[in-house]
Amino acid sequence: MNFDRRITPVRADLADERLRGQVEAERYTPGAVKRVVASFSALHRQPSREAPVDTQAIFGESVTVYDEHEGWAWVQLHGDGYVGYLPSAALDEPGIEPTHKVRAVRTFVYPGPNLKLPYLSYLTLNAKVAVTERQGDYARLATGGWVFAPHLDDLDAFEDDYVGVAERFLHTPYLWGGKTSLGIDCSGLAQTALTAAGIKAPRDSDMQERDLGTPVEVTPGLSGLLRGDLVFWKGHVGLMMDESNFIHATGHSMTVMIEPLAVAEERIRRTSYGPISSIKRLG
Repeated sequence: MNFDRRITPVRADLADERLRGQVEAERYTPGAVKRVVASFSALHRQPSREAPVDTQAIFGESVTVYDEHEGWAWVQLHGDGYVGYLPSAALDEPGIEPTHKVRAVRTFVYPGPNLKLPYLSYLTLNAKVAVTERQGDYARLATGGWVFAPHLDDLDAFEDDYVGVAERFLHTPYLWGGKTSLGIDCSGLAQTALTAAGIKAPRDSDMQERDLGTPVEVTPGLSGLLRGDLVFWKGHVGLMMDESNFIHATGHSMTVMIEPLAVAEERIRRTSYGPISSIKRLG
């Protein structure tokens, strides 16, 4: 059987117990659940900071740990199923279940309920937290520290405009594998925005093109498009803001930028991405 390495927890020496009988490995394990306690952490293909990065795990995200060795944990993210290596220091026991999520693009964690205190760390959009106490405009976290409570929302509260969420990342630097306001890539922008709106989305653009929405005809004049349509190339994705303009994270400017789709299409078709492969519309 052919398995996608990005989302299949299997190595020659070890595999997920659920794959027993489907893949060959020296041993199998159900793994142990842990939670990300770093603001965010790169998920590497190999246990090395120099190894390629496929995505990022963000604070509060649950993972299954299959193996730990010399400061690295081989894990599968529960959110989108990605498999790779995280620093063990970025993980801890599950602890108290999250009660809220971050709705701001970024919020700071303070040692007390006071904005004048030096911040301890920060959290990014969609990070999950457990709130144990409220004092005025601040919420105390079970993991320590306080955040500005209006930057949080209930876990079951969702944005009603995912394109508006993507717009909050305008001018964010492009970062391969990134999905925070410090750096983000094209499919990370789409996934992050859709997640904030309660729409489960795969991590990479090929998966998103395959699994999301229904096809829209790609006309010669690129007409008939609506806000929220997803435009795909082979290896790239952007979100339509209206019938003619779209937003995407691009290595062309190394930022999240807005431009006319026709202008981007003419430029991108001359690269290795080629012409638009499809346009998908969500329900």
